Amino acid sequence: MRDDDGKASKILLVDDDRSVVKALTDVLEGEGYAVVQAYDAFDAVQRFIAHHDIELVLLDLNLPDRSGWDAFESFTLLRRIVPVIVITARPNQYEIANAAGVAALMEKPLDLPLLLETMAEVLAESAEERLARLTAHKPLTRYLTWTN
Repeated sequence: MRDDDGKASKILLVDDDRSVVKALTDVLEGEGYAVVQAYDAFDAVQRFIAHHDIELVLLDLNLPDRSGWDAFESFTLLRRIVPVIVITARPNQYEIANAAGVAALMEKPLDLPLLLETMAEVLAESAEERLARLTAHKPLTRYLTWTN
């Protein structure tokens, strides 16, 4: 996906499963996104700091060094309105995600067309919409589940 200047939107993809990262990177790059990869929370935060133009984070919660929620907290402390889509196999995470102001929560297995659609919607949000979600106002966190 390209922004208004024709530049590819930069996505930070965080997952400890290298096969998931490779497969998702291939899909995202095929859709025109630029992808920065990270495999643990520490690396993710370091890459987030190094790449000031990251527009969206795709974040797994099960990371080897810290919880994905710890990484989420770091991202939002560094750049308050960066949108984050949490992708997880953990059950019962919606209430936490909604309270934290996550843009979307997607449960595994992934529904790629739904993920891509949601990414486009989230990237199109205004800063005011993102801030409203983070401060417990609407819009609420999107809850995405796999469909056949």
